[in-house]
Amino acid sequence: MSTRPQNAYSPVGPVAARGGVRANVYHGKPASSVTMIPVRPVSEVVVPKVSLDGISLSYKTTSGERLLALDNISLSVQPGEFLCVVGPSGCGKSTLLHLIAGLHPQTSGKVLVDGRAVDGPGTDRLMIFQELGLFPWLTVGQNVEFGMKMKNISKAEREEKTQHYLRLVHLSKFRDSYTHQLSGGMRQRVALARALATEPDVLLMDEPFAALDAQTRDLLHDELERIWGETGRTIIFVTHNVREAVRLGDRVVLMTFRPGRVKQEFPIVLPRPRHIEETDVARTAKEILSCLREEINKSLEAEYADEKNR
Repeated sequence: MSTRPQNAYSPVGPVAARGGVRANVYHGKPASSVTMIPVRPVSEVVVPKVSLDGISLSYKTTSGERLLALDNISLSVQPGEFLCVVGPSGCGKSTLLHLIAGLHPQTSGKVLVDGRAVDGPGTDRLMIFQELGLFPWLTVGQNVEFGMKMKNISKAEREEKTQHYLRLVHLSKFRDSYTHQLSGGMRQRVALARALATEPDVLLMDEPFAALDAQTRDLLHDELERIWGETGRTIIFVTHNVREAVRLGDRVVLMTFRPGRVKQEFPIVLPRPRHIEETDVARTAKEILSCLREEINKSLEAEYADEKNR
């Protein structure tokens, strides 16, 4: 599988304008099981949905030293693209999402959404954390409705959208249940419905499935891919799981150990729908993991060095 250096990626596949869709059809799949994904004509010039232009971030540690967390990251994410970001612990993957969300300012460089500079949080971007932040005193329906209330959406429209997005995540029957009555996978779907109900252009997902068992995670992969295909949202998905990244992504971006930089980009050209146990998924993940292992070793060396200096 070929790889390309940073900024050399020019997507022409399942990333794109919301106007058209394409089905990835392959042998033996009935039409009803084929995932519909957005596409755009190759000749069409599209403004990136998210652009990172020379992003760097440094901050003071408790010892007073200056730590460079992210260094000169430039990256473009196309409308409708499913981008996965992998890297060793401490490389700044989650921090990168925070900058895109506008939750923290970068030290230098620009974050652009639709060509406009990000200067704080906005309703066009929404972040889903591993800790879901659902309100236990609210029902499932009230949790989904919460963000719409904050946007002063009318009661009638909130009702319509709540019904729609609960159907989308297959939780209509649990509208009046409380979150403690749901499984972990169901709570993840509530969080996804709540995020989608505010209709952001960009979903930022920070290891949302890390705490789930393998079976539940596989089911949610299917659900997320289906919802992405139906809504055309742009998704930036951070994970430690390389197979998960290959299973879900149009492209996988590999980051270096601190300071975080883009080491390599891997376009994923496998047909959809994919499954995490497939040979081609495993083979592609192995290639990415071989590049990631060097960065993991650097992180371990840094950790051992810190222990020796104590």
